[in-house]
Amino acid sequence: QVQLVESGGGLVQSGGSLSLSCAASGRISSINDMGWYRQAPGKERELVALINSERSTTYGDSVKGRFTISRDNAKNTVYLQMNSLKTEDTAVYYCNADVWSSTSIRFRNYWGQGTQVTVSS
Repeated sequence: QVQLVESGGGLVQSGGSLSLSCAASGRISSINDMGWYRQAPGKERELVALINSERSTTYGDSVKGRFTISRDNAKNTVYLQMNSLKTEDTAVYYCNADVWSSTSIRFRNYWGQGTQVTVSS
C-alpha cells in the first residue's frame, strides 16, 4: 500500500512564507506526476502546482510567481515553497501523486490526508 504524508502546514501572517512537504512511502517502483491541490471552505479543489518526473512544472494562475514546487526523487518527496502568502491562500492543501507500486500493473493516483494552511491578515 502506498501512503502520502504531508507536513508543514500552519498559521502565518499575510506576506509570510510556509513550506510544505509530502513523502510517499510503501512498495514504490516509480512515481510520475506529483502535485499539490487545495480546497478552501465552500470551494472546489483546485490545482496549485504540478511537477513531473523530469521536473517540468505547472502552476495555478493564482500562485504563479509566489509558489515553487520541487521534488527529490531519491526520497520520493515533493515540496511546495509558498512565499508572499495572501489570505485567499487559506485552504487545506493536499498532496497528490501517480505511483506505480511493486504490487500494481499500472500507475495509480493517490492523495494525502491534507494539511491546513491559514493566512491571517
